[in-house]
Amino acid sequence: MMISKRRGGLAAASALAAAALAVASCSSGGTPQSSAPASSAATEPVTIRVQTFGGGENFGYKNAVAKWNAEHKDIQIKHENLTDQFEQQYWPQMIQWLTSGTGAGDVVGIDEGGMGLAKARTEWWADLKEYGLESRKADFPAWKWENGVTADGKLFALGTDIGGMSLCYRKDLFEKAGLPTDRTEVSALWPTWDEFMNVGKKFQSKVKDTKWADGTNTLYQVVLYQEAAKNGNVSYFDKSNNLIVDKNPAVKTAFDFAQKMSQQGLTAKLRNFTDEWATGTQKGSFATVGCPSWMLGVVSGNAGDDAKGKWDVASVPGGGGNWGGSWLAVPKQSKHPKEAAMVADYLTQAQTEASIFTDFGNMPSNTKAQQDPAVQGAKNEFFNDAPIGEIFAKSAASLQPVFLGVKHAQVKNAIESVIQGMDDGSVPYDKAWQQLVDDAVKAAG
Repeated sequence: MMISKRRGGLAAASALAAAALAVASCSSGGTPQSSAPASSAATEPVTIRVQTFGGGENFGYKNAVAKWNAEHKDIQIKHENLTDQFEQQYWPQMIQWLTSGTGAGDVVGIDEGGMGLAKARTEWWADLKEYGLESRKADFPAWKWENGVTADGKLFALGTDIGGMSLCYRKDLFEKAGLPTDRTEVSALWPTWDEFMNVGKKFQSKVKDTKWADGTNTLYQVVLYQEAAKNGNVSYFDKSNNLIVDKNPAVKTAFDFAQKMSQQGLTAKLRNFTDEWATGTQKGSFATVGCPSWMLGVVSGNAGDDAKGKWDVASVPGGGGNWGGSWLAVPKQSKHPKEAAMVADYLTQAQTEASIFTDFGNMPSNTKAQQDPAVQGAKNEFFNDAPIGEIFAKSAASLQPVFLGVKHAQVKNAIESVIQGMDDGSVPYDKAWQQLVDDAVKAAG
């Protein structure tokens, strides 16, 4: 969730612009219009465009799509990862396409932050019950299933992944700093976030050219989700969709932590899910990053093969948490809703989600996949053979969702812009909290 999930710059904008231009030569559902006679067109495969977001390996669909396309010559999947930024790029563009009735793919990914609005706009979506997918209910935790059902009972989305929480660290840089490198010993270094900052100061005193963490936003999100669980499982909105940014202790606690990290110079001042952040991952500009399960694929994809074995996975300070997770939906504008529903069904089946986890690290929301021995025993070669099944799978069943309002994505983007500004110096520390509250109010409308 994912990826925002689950996630840039000129590259992201160019990708979306190119996707928009492609609509001119495609049907609203994305299948290219053919000028060939009807007799020959009938033999052509149906192309189902799957649109997602996220950095690195994003939704982890590379192998799953290749397998489908090899086995289904009559229906071919075209996977389009449009941008690494959900709130800033992907979701605003998707809202435009869904509202106008043209431009969206046949299957589209939605980060948890967009699901509040998606559920409220039932007219955007095909009803997957019409294609027999109500039979999938037993495959998912109740909260994951129910978030894909509108108030009037339409099944519009199926769950892909869920969050869970860990902390990824550069094993080689820890060794350079004279710190433990074994993941159990590393986890013991930081039972609290204060201890995490203390270890960071020690690290930076030894490794002068590398910062302790990527930036304020990633760790802010980790702390926010942890604190939300202590405050009624809400963050920016209460369950009646009232904005509570200035009233929820979870937000202020996460903000205070981000401010301390910045004031102590412990971040590389990189905003997550940007080109600069991806480059910083590749160059080893920072030693730690908050890692819900889907972040493993982002980190490995950004870092590249040369970094294999240099990264590892430890426990997150302060316990667990559940950041993220996404869903797949079929827009009503699709010209091939039946085939699109088949693809959405395939991509959320237990076998597919299990293979995505073992290949890329995205923790399945499918409960049958969670129980798969291949998932329970999975190790991640890139992360020094970290036992990711043990780390994430055992806690998956107990994860609690945080309520996210209809305008969560817009408010989240506004808040994280302030937190990033505080880190890069464009927002004064003593004015940051009030600006955060003010900007959140504006974003919420």
